[in-house]
Amino acid sequence: MHAITDLFRQALTSSHQIVTRVDAYYDGELTAPDIPIADGAVSVDRGSKTRRSLSLTVADLSYLPWDATDKLAVYGQQLVVSRGIRFTHGDEMIPLGTFRINEPQGDVHEGPVTLTGVTAEATVSDDLFMVPTSTRGYGNCVQAIEFLIRQTIPDAPIVNLTSGARNPVCPVATWDAGANRWDAVVQIATAMRAEIFVDVIGRFVLVDLPDPLTAPVVWDIAEGEGGTLVSASRQMSRTAVHNAVVVSGENSAADTAPVSAVAYDNEPTSPTRWGGPYGRVPKTYSSSLVATQGDAQSLANYMLADLTAPNVQTSISAIPNPALEAGDCIRVSYAKRKELFIAQSFTVPLTAEGAFPITLRGGKEDVE
Repeated sequence: MHAITDLFRQALTSSHQIVTRVDAYYDGELTAPDIPIADGAVSVDRGSKTRRSLSLTVADLSYLPWDATDKLAVYGQQLVVSRGIRFTHGDEMIPLGTFRINEPQGDVHEGPVTLTGVTAEATVSDDLFMVPTSTRGYGNCVQAIEFLIRQTIPDAPIVNLTSGARNPVCPVATWDAGANRWDAVVQIATAMRAEIFVDVIGRFVLVDLPDPLTAPVVWDIAEGEGGTLVSASRQMSRTAVHNAVVVSGENSAADTAPVSAVAYDNEPTSPTRWGGPYGRVPKTYSSSLVATQGDAQSLANYMLADLTAPNVQTSISAIPNPALEAGDCIRVSYAKRKELFIAQSFTVPLTAEGAFPITLRGGKEDVE
């Protein structure tokens, strides 16, 4: 979760005035401060290739772009978005991301102007490899990731926030011309048992896979007076729930033998245990960055914890908290239960009327 003050946290549980700000930039220069918006939202999804996306509506027709250098055109123009709370001493603003503008449009006579935007993962993804590209010469995974990202964005900030700043040796891997650069970055992050995304201040961050049993609770959502819960619904789904992971690797560049390893859900009390009533639902993953038997087994064990998350998805609607990040652990108190969840996806509205739906994953009973 992005840092907030105690005053901001307390204000979320009571009546407050929201403030939204959208600034346009082109080639590093501020071109349109505080654009007046009619509607909009920032969607955050841990399962999406692009972690954050923007939808925006601007009533003022003068913002409809005609030329390449117009404020809301698509030739490198960016929008910096934030939402906060107005206090008597001033506004406390929370960044929601920096978005490359995609597809502005509108009726030329009546408007409004609508547009979408995405964070910088898309910029790296667009930059397909023009020649075969290799990690040869880069001794560890973070160096290889820096190399791939900074070929596209030379000044990109890249931060390793994994436990102990984990940074294993990177096996030699090669991608053909035309391969997706961001997919290659994600493959390296996965090999080091991490996930990577662009955060609200534009950094490429590497983090551990979240676990509701070990991650600190960053937000309590409760029903009743003083709580932030508006509504809640539960849905069981088998989608993306697996009880075994088969990881394989074959690295011709390193001239090593193919390797593979399997991790099973063997917990006797698990509802998804391998060979139990749930059935057998394996997931396979292959990467040339898996070079040894130990690497394959470690990665399989690591991936299994996320893939066996309980197959109960809980969608709640709460008072919007713009500081929340996908992957955060939150505690939900409702229907005489207390459960810990990982925030899988949610949408932050940019107006006071917008809803704040959150999809949660991996529910665990809070025994404290």
